[in-house]
Amino acid sequence: MRKLYIFLISGFLLSGVSVGQSSEVTQQISEFELDYEKFTLDNGLEVILHEDHSDPIVAVATMMHVGSNREKPGKTGFAHFFEHMSFNDSENVPVGANRKMIPEWGGSRNGGTWSDGTVYYEVVPKDAFEKILWIDSDRFGYMINTVTQAALDREKQVVKNEKRQRVDNAPYGYTDDIIRKNLYPKDHPYNWTVIGQLPDLQSATLEDVKEFYKQYYGAANASLVIAGDIEIEETKKLVKQWFGEIPSGPEVEPIKAMPVELESTKNLYFEDNFAKLPELRMVYPTVEDYDEDMYALQILGQLLSGSKKSPLYQTVVEESKFAPRISTYQSSSELAGEFVVRVRANAGIDLDSVQKAVKNGFKRFEEAGVSEDDLKRIKAELETQLYQGVSTVLNKAFQLVQDNEFNGDPGYLTKTAKLTNRVTSQDVMRVYNRYIKDQHYIMTSVVPKGSLDLAIKHSEEAEVWIEEVKKDVASEEVSQGEEAVYNKTPSKYDRSEPDFGDLPLFKSPKIWTAELKNGMQVYEIENNEIPLVEFDITIPGGQLLDPDGKEGVSYLLSDLMLQGTANKTPAELEEALGLLGANVYISTGNEDFRISGTCLSKNFEGTMKLVEEILMEPRWDTTELSRLKQALETNLRDREANPQAIASTAFYKLLYGDNHSFGVPVNGTLKTTANISMEDLKSYYSNLSPDNAKFHIAGAMDKKQVLDVISTMSTDWSTDAPEISNPEISADGEPGTLYFIDVPDAKQSVIMIGKLVLTNNDEDASKLNFANEILGGGSSGKLFQTLRIEKGYTYGAYSGISKNETISPFYISTSVRANATLPSLKIIEEMVTNYSSDFGPAEVELTQNKLLKENTRSYESLGAKLGILREISKYDKSEDFIESQQEELMNMTEEDFKSVITEYLNEKEMIYLVVGDKATQLEEVKKLGKPVIELDIYANKVMH
Repeated sequence: MRKLYIFLISGFLLSGVSVGQSSEVTQQISEFELDYEKFTLDNGLEVILHEDHSDPIVAVATMMHVGSNREKPGKTGFAHFFEHMSFNDSENVPVGANRKMIPEWGGSRNGGTWSDGTVYYEVVPKDAFEKILWIDSDRFGYMINTVTQAALDREKQVVKNEKRQRVDNAPYGYTDDIIRKNLYPKDHPYNWTVIGQLPDLQSATLEDVKEFYKQYYGAANASLVIAGDIEIEETKKLVKQWFGEIPSGPEVEPIKAMPVELESTKNLYFEDNFAKLPELRMVYPTVEDYDEDMYALQILGQLLSGSKKSPLYQTVVEESKFAPRISTYQSSSELAGEFVVRVRANAGIDLDSVQKAVKNGFKRFEEAGVSEDDLKRIKAELETQLYQGVSTVLNKAFQLVQDNEFNGDPGYLTKTAKLTNRVTSQDVMRVYNRYIKDQHYIMTSVVPKGSLDLAIKHSEEAEVWIEEVKKDVASEEVSQGEEAVYNKTPSKYDRSEPDFGDLPLFKSPKIWTAELKNGMQVYEIENNEIPLVEFDITIPGGQLLDPDGKEGVSYLLSDLMLQGTANKTPAELEEALGLLGANVYISTGNEDFRISGTCLSKNFEGTMKLVEEILMEPRWDTTELSRLKQALETNLRDREANPQAIASTAFYKLLYGDNHSFGVPVNGTLKTTANISMEDLKSYYSNLSPDNAKFHIAGAMDKKQVLDVISTMSTDWSTDAPEISNPEISADGEPGTLYFIDVPDAKQSVIMIGKLVLTNNDEDASKLNFANEILGGGSSGKLFQTLRIEKGYTYGAYSGISKNETISPFYISTSVRANATLPSLKIIEEMVTNYSSDFGPAEVELTQNKLLKENTRSYESLGAKLGILREISKYDKSEDFIESQQEELMNMTEEDFKSVITEYLNEKEMIYLVVGDKATQLEEVKKLGKPVIELDIYANKVMH
C-alpha cells in the first residue's frame, strides 16, 4: 500500500525564519499521513480507496470528467441538467429509489456540476456500504434505458426552479452570466454559466440525453473514491463486481488549457430588480488550475484585501468608508482562471468612487510591496485550512477524487502544500505585475433599479435574458408518467439489491467535565484523528439581553469585540491570530452569546491567550463601531432585497409579535439599530459572566492540557450572572390566516407555514422531531417528494422544529415557481391536515430505521461533536442522551406518533406566508379560502 504524506506548512513559519529571501532556508515540515490505494479496472475506471475506521460510515464519490465546458451554444446547462436526470431511475433499482432510499438508510447523497466536471457522492452507515455500491453503480452504468419523456419534462421544471431560486429571484444573480459572456469569446467553453439558459433547457430532447450519456459517461472518463470504514481487499472485489461491467465509453479527448487575453477593458452595467445596493466587480483573466502561478495569485488575493492592513481594505473600507468589506481572490478552473475584485458598496455610493479607491489600493500595494510577516501569516492560515480540508471521510474523498481526475495524482495535496509553501514575495509581485497591473479586465456595475447614476460612467448596458412568468400553471404541469419499456442490460452478476450488513449503532463518545473556580463549566470530547481543535465559550443571554427597541446590540458587540483589544489594534489582533493559523469568531443567537474558534492543537495555548485578551480587555474603539454600524446598515438594506430573508423576518414577527426579541432578526432592523451607542454595548458586555458560561472543546487535546491552558480564566474573569427574562409572546399572526408580501416580478413565491409548538426542554421535543421526519426531514420527506419529484414545482421543500429554551416554531419552507403558488399551497394544506391519519405502521418503521442509522454519521466532525456538548450543557442532558433518544424512538408506537402530530401539528392553527409577485399571485392565493392580509416587506399591514 502506498502512503501519502502531506507536507503541510508548519510551525517553522512562526519561528521568525525569513521566508522567500533565500532558496536555502531549512524548513521544519510536519507530516500528516493519509493512506490510499489506487487501481484501475479493465474498463478504465480509476479507483482510490482510503481506510478510516474512526466512525462506522463510508463515503463514496464518483467524479465524471464532464462539465458545462463540453456543451455547445444552444445546449447550455446540459451537464448540470444531466446530473439531475441521473438521480431519477435506473435498471436494477426501484423507480424513485435513488433520491428516497439513501436517506431512509440513514445516509445522505447529492451531486454537483461545475464548468469542468460532475461529482456524485454519498455518505452512509457501514451496514449500507454494499447497497450504496449497488445504487451508485446502477446510476452510473445502467440508467439511460430508463429515461422517459415524462422524467425529462419533470426534471426540466426542477432545474428551471433551481435557476429561478439561485439566479432570477436573487440579487446580483445575473452577474456571473454577464461576466462570462464578456470575458470569454463565444466559442470558449466558459462563455456560458453552468446552470445555462432556460430556453436551452426547455429544448432538450431524449436524444440529447442519450447522446450526452454515451459520449461522456463511460467508465474511462471517471474516477471513483471510497473512503471510510472499509477493508481494502474486500472492497476491491465489490468494486470489480458492481462497477467492472460498466462500458468504457468512447475516448474523450482532453481539452487543452484556454486562458484568455482581453484586447480592451469592458465596462458593463445592469439595473437589478432585487438589488438594494450597488456592486462592483473587476475580473482579470489569469491561469488555469494546477498552474504554478495559481498559488502565488491565491496569496495575492489574501494580501490585497484579506486583513485590516491590506491596501484595498485600507482604501475602500477604512479610509473611504465606501463598503463594509472588499474581497479579492483567484478562481482557477481546468481551462482558464480569473482574479476577482468584488465590492458591494454602501447605499447611495457611486461606483466610480469605489473603482478609484480600488486603484489607489493597487498603487499602495505596488509602493509597499509584500511584507514577509504577512506572507508567514497567510501560510499559517493555509496550514489550518489544509487540515480542515481532510477532516471528514467525505472531505478526504473529495480531495482524492478531484486531484486524481484532473491531475492524475490523488495525492497531489502533498504538492499543493509544497507549492504554496514555496511562494516568495518576489513571486507575488511577479504575478501581480503580469496579470493585474495595467491589464485589461471586465468591470460590472450592478445597481438597484432606478439608480443608474451609481454605475460606472460610460458603461454599456449588459445583455441579460429574463424569463417572463406565465400565469397558466397547466402549461407547465408534469407527472411521474409511465415507466420506460426496455430490455435489461445483461450481467454475469446478480444486480438485485444486496442485504444490509451488520447494523452499526451510535455509541456516545467519552466526555469529561470540570468546573473552574469562577463557575464556568468545561466539557470535552477528545479526538486525535487530526491535530486540530474546535472550541467555544457559550454564555447564556444572546438576543434576550438586548434592550427593548435596540435589538442588534449583542450582534454589534460580537463584531466589535474582534476589532482589537486594549493592547492591540484591530490589525495587530488579526495578525496575531493569523500567525497562529487560528480562526476565532464571536456570534450571538436567540439565547446565547458565543466565542468560538479553530486552531492546530500545537497553537491552542497561544490562541486561548488571545481569546482571553479579547474577552477580558475589549478595546471599545469608537471608529470601529462607526464602521461596523455602517456595515450593518448595508447588510440590513441588502436583506430587504432578498425574498427569502423578507419571508423569514416576517414569519418570526408574525409568530412572536413586536414585544418579544425573537420577533426581530438577531442583527436587528434599520430602526432598532439606528441609535445603538457604545454605552449600550458596554452595558451588555457587563452581563457576560462565567457563572453560567460553558467551555466546550473537541479535538486533539487531553483533559490536563486543556485545563492547564484555560485555568487562568478562573481568576481573571469573575462577573456576576444577570437575570435573564423572557418576555411574554403576543403574536401578530392570526391562526388560519394567509399573509402576502409583494415582491414585484418575482419568478418564484417563497412559502413559509407554521406555528409555535414547544421548547427543547419539553418532554415531547424529541418525539415531535421524530414525527416530523416523514413530512419534511430531507429529500425523502413527503414535501420534497411531492412538490419537487412528483410535481416539479420547486427545487426543495422541508419542515422542521427550531430548538430553544423559549417556545419555538414548527415551520414548513419552500420556494415554488410563481404560477405554481396556489397548487403548492393546496398540496401542503392537505398533506398537513391528513398527516396524522396517514401515519401508519410503515411510517413508524421507516422513521425508526432512518433516524437510528443517521446517528452513525451525524456526529463525525469536530463541529458536530461540539454540538453534542452544547446540547448536554444547555438542556442539562445526560452524556448518553443520544442513546437514550434512540431508545425513546424505538419504543414509540403508531399511537404515540399520531398523538404528538395531533397535539402540535394542527393545520388550522398555522399561519401561512407567501412572498411573491402580487400582480399575478394575490388573487390566486385567495382561492385557497383563507383570510388574506397584505403586508409590506417589514411585516406591517398594508392599508388600502
